[in-house]
Amino acid sequence: MKLMKALLTATAMTFAIAGAAEAKTLVYCSEGSPEGFDPAPWTAGTSFDASSRAIYNRLIEFAPGSTETQPGLAESWETSDDGMEITFHLRQGVKFHTTPWFTPTREFNADDVIFSFQRQQDKSSPWYEYTAGIAWEYFDSTGMASAVKEIVRVDDHTVKFVLTRADATILATFPMDFASIMSKEYADQLDAAGTRERLNTQPVGTGAFTFVDYQQDAVIRYQAFADYWDGKQPIDDLIFAITVDPGVRQQKLVAGECDIIPYPNPADIEGLKGNSNLTVMQQEGFNIGYLAYNTRQAPFDKPEVRRALNKAINKQAIIDAVFQGTGQAAVAPIPPTSWGYNDALVDDPYDPEAAKAELEAAGVTGLKMKVWAMPVQRPYNPNARRMAELIQADFAAVGVEVEIVSMEWGEYLAQSSSVDRDGAVLLGWTGDNADPDNFLSVLLGCDGVGANNRAQWCHQPYEDLIQKAKVTFDEAERKALYDEAQVIFKEEAPWATIAHSIVTMPMRNTVQNFQQDPLGIHRFVGVDKSE
Repeated sequence: MKLMKALLTATAMTFAIAGAAEAKTLVYCSEGSPEGFDPAPWTAGTSFDASSRAIYNRLIEFAPGSTETQPGLAESWETSDDGMEITFHLRQGVKFHTTPWFTPTREFNADDVIFSFQRQQDKSSPWYEYTAGIAWEYFDSTGMASAVKEIVRVDDHTVKFVLTRADATILATFPMDFASIMSKEYADQLDAAGTRERLNTQPVGTGAFTFVDYQQDAVIRYQAFADYWDGKQPIDDLIFAITVDPGVRQQKLVAGECDIIPYPNPADIEGLKGNSNLTVMQQEGFNIGYLAYNTRQAPFDKPEVRRALNKAINKQAIIDAVFQGTGQAAVAPIPPTSWGYNDALVDDPYDPEAAKAELEAAGVTGLKMKVWAMPVQRPYNPNARRMAELIQADFAAVGVEVEIVSMEWGEYLAQSSSVDRDGAVLLGWTGDNADPDNFLSVLLGCDGVGANNRAQWCHQPYEDLIQKAKVTFDEAERKALYDEAQVIFKEEAPWATIAHSIVTMPMRNTVQNFQQDPLGIHRFVGVDKSE
């Protein structure tokens, strides 16, 4: 779905940056445009950076630079002994942003929490499909849609989630971006005016930064929220200068036009490290890059065909050419840094002769297919086009003709979710929390078909294991279930697992207190800048 233009401004990007020069300004040269500013319908980190991580809060938050959690809009919470109820005690005195399009008359309360979640579940709500093409992919694929029976307003500052089942994974989903808290009062104002779609283009939150304006595909401007419940930020103005080309991002960083950039070209990293004006942070990414076959389409509906194709992929050549020292071959659908990782798995061998023979044995000859390549850099794939070209050559060597297709990023995400999508899609994932369920269920469970499950793969023996793990609270027992599920994944091969990457964040030496995040979050709360 293409984003409608938000507040249109005649200010050019260069003017926007120059005009903010008197204040303390941080410029983040982001890698792409957001799909929207309501984080709940979207799945891309690009959209979350621009929306939930600047504008909104959640009941529970991730501690900066960590997968550990801490209180957010809820000061505390407790789970009942039977695991069937979670009660949140809400922070008092929290204000929503005042903007040219909304002036709040009350502070944050239980009504906002209930609205924020119920709109994603209640199909009779006018907010369930408030803008064209909307889908609540995370709410559905995390299992929250089926887990939440009722949300009870105990009082202004207490909310109880009543569950359909005890769920070992549900608390880990509350710090996720889709669980951001919206203003019900603002939603009611939009509803009365017949302009519900503006919830996605003119956002209002409780977060550290207030949205100012967005020039499509060019610049997003924010101001520090003076009444932020956790204190005004050191930065007065935050600017996202949308810069798709990684080479241009690097040039702007070196020239001082950007303070921070994500996803530099791997070949440029050593040069950036040698620049005395820059700091280059690196850490292992909690991520996976993969090629997902559409398992509902012949001949990709046959595991033996998928396994054969996997054997045709020269994964080490991809690691060398695309990642250039910043990646490692992926064996499982979760990263080795996850506690749920099955380190006993054996990877697909690179064996084009065996691949060709197995395709012929499966009756597959003269196959023509599409491989989808992302138009933007992601932490799990710095150059999808180059990766697709290498796969194209590998598949040609076993008699498979590949057409590489791509499209605008938002459209790519939307169309690649379709159960009717043809061929195989290059995509990936950075964990939203530390629970293995966030990979194994969200990306490969039956609830994710038509959404985050790009393989459209619903395999009951696998599904039974991950669903059992959801209601198992002993970590060792859960680990055994996830180990078994990964064995089935490898046998069924809905993906070719490609790589886990090292994530690099270069920045000017003037940037202070930025914390690189294991979950790939680009968040500027607490960040300062020396002049």
